[in-house]
Amino acid sequence: MKLDELKPAQKNITKKRLGRGVGSGLGKTSGKGHKGQKARSGGGVRRGFEGGQTPLYRRLPKRGFNNKFARNYTEITLTMLNKASTDVVDAESLIKDRIISKANDGIVVIATGKLEKKLTVKAKRFTKSAKEQIEALGGKAEVI
Repeated sequence: MKLDELKPAQKNITKKRLGRGVGSGLGKTSGKGHKGQKARSGGGVRRGFEGGQTPLYRRLPKRGFNNKFARNYTEITLTMLNKASTDVVDAESLIKDRIISKANDGIVVIATGKLEKKLTVKAKRFTKSAKEQIEALGGKAEVI
C-alpha cells in the first residue's frame, strides 16, 4: 500500500427508521413534532415562499430584455488560428482541433494577437483588421 492509494474510511450510517415505537426515539410523531403544516402528509411550503409576505422575486424590479432572435456568434482570435492543424480553417476543423467546443450561429474572427502562417479562413464575419492580417500573409478570408 502506498500513500497515494489511501482512501478515507467509509461511514456506515444507518437510515433513521421512523415510527417504530417510543423506545426508538423516533416513534409516535416520527420526528415531526405535534401538528402544524410540516407535520402533515405532503406538508411544507414551495420554494421561495415567505409566509405570505410578497416574495423577493416579486419585490424586485424587472429589468432588461432577452431578444430571442439574437445571433450568438463564437469569437476566434488570430492567436487561436495559429493552433489550427490544417490550411483551410472552418468550424468543423476548429472543433476537431479542440480550439472551440461549438460554433453556435457562426464564427467571428477578431484581430487579437498575431497570425503566423498562411491560412484560408471560412467564417461568418471578420473584423477589418483581422481580414487585413490574414490577407497580408497571403491567406484568404472567405465569408460564408
